[in-house]
Amino acid sequence: MKVLYIVTAYPRHPGDVITPWLVETIQRLGRRGVEVEVLAPAYRGKTEPWVDGVRVHRFRYAPRAWETLTHDQTAPDRVREKPWFLGLVPGYVVAGSLAAARLARNGRFDAVHAFWPVPHGVLGAVAKRTSGVPLITTFFGVELTWLESDLPLLKPVLRQIVRASDAVTAISSYTAAKLQAAVPGVEPVLIPFSATVEGFGTPSSPALPRAAGEPFEVLFVGRLVERKGVQVLLRAAARLLPEREVRVRIVGDGPMRPVLQAQAQELGLGRVVQFEGFVPNDELARRFRECDVFVLPAVVDAKGDTEGLGVVLIEALRYGRPVIASSAGGIVDIVHDGETGLLVAPGDDAALAGAIARVMDDPAAATDLARAGRAHVERTFSWDVIVDDLASLYRRLQYRRAW
Repeated sequence: MKVLYIVTAYPRHPGDVITPWLVETIQRLGRRGVEVEVLAPAYRGKTEPWVDGVRVHRFRYAPRAWETLTHDQTAPDRVREKPWFLGLVPGYVVAGSLAAARLARNGRFDAVHAFWPVPHGVLGAVAKRTSGVPLITTFFGVELTWLESDLPLLKPVLRQIVRASDAVTAISSYTAAKLQAAVPGVEPVLIPFSATVEGFGTPSSPALPRAAGEPFEVLFVGRLVERKGVQVLLRAAARLLPEREVRVRIVGDGPMRPVLQAQAQELGLGRVVQFEGFVPNDELARRFRECDVFVLPAVVDAKGDTEGLGVVLIEALRYGRPVIASSAGGIVDIVHDGETGLLVAPGDDAALAGAIARVMDDPAAATDLARAGRAHVERTFSWDVIVDDLASLYRRLQYRRAW
């Protein structure tokens, strides 16, 4: 079986660190007899045709110096920062559609799978019309938020893309609900792409022993942007002092780092909070093993965006660490309150402080939550489950087409 993937970005050369989950998906599908070729935009004129054994078709859509709409950051973020990039979108869609039609005619594909369907669903629909092969579209959530906040006039296009699709998938129940609100009647299949994070250290390793007198350690890992809610975690930490000895490690970087560092100083957290920036994988594994609890206090940001799933929670649970998160976006697919972790209302620093204190006061119960959480993610978010569901979907569409 052969499938064409239409994507926003794909590694530009061996060793490129972008979209590792997509690379892993393709490799694992190959071991199940599903061959995947990729259609992606060029980057600064570069059109490397093979990356680690995968055939990559890259379409040119602008002069070389301007071909940076994708790869460096998400296209919506690129357009928000520099609105003139929006002028590249028509050429992107036309060039991508022509390339998709050509490949669909000549590539002998059994299915076309478009990720980020706005605008790639247009490319996929053209490929389907050209060849008659089934079209699958996958939604991540951010594109739906972008349509709602910035481009509501494109909602009819979204509906047409969904109706042209033979199957629709969403990465979380949150994304599925947003899609159903935009296109009533659609029934997305939940396949949590990008949710597996195998490969960091030895997740089954026990927590590292804590030296006598060491404070209770709270860990956050992620990009320092508004929707991650680190500002809420800082307020919660301030509520815990001075009655409780805590240390908060912030691993990651982003545009809000100076603001958050200033907030920490204003709250008197200078000795409590450590901003560590990005760290190597082996150090990140150690941070997970050292922490007493992992916290993801996500909020809905000013653009209306929030966590589509919260993959880092899966990573923490695979290390056997108890987790606390806010009930925002797709997080609720991972953290079931009182069963696989603790949930608090988004933005509620008092509730977050209370949840952290609860873990501190009852470590045995927290360990039980972590154990149940790890079992949950292994059942629901393992590579075998995700890739098997995906391969089964492709084969069902192939069988239906044959009849």
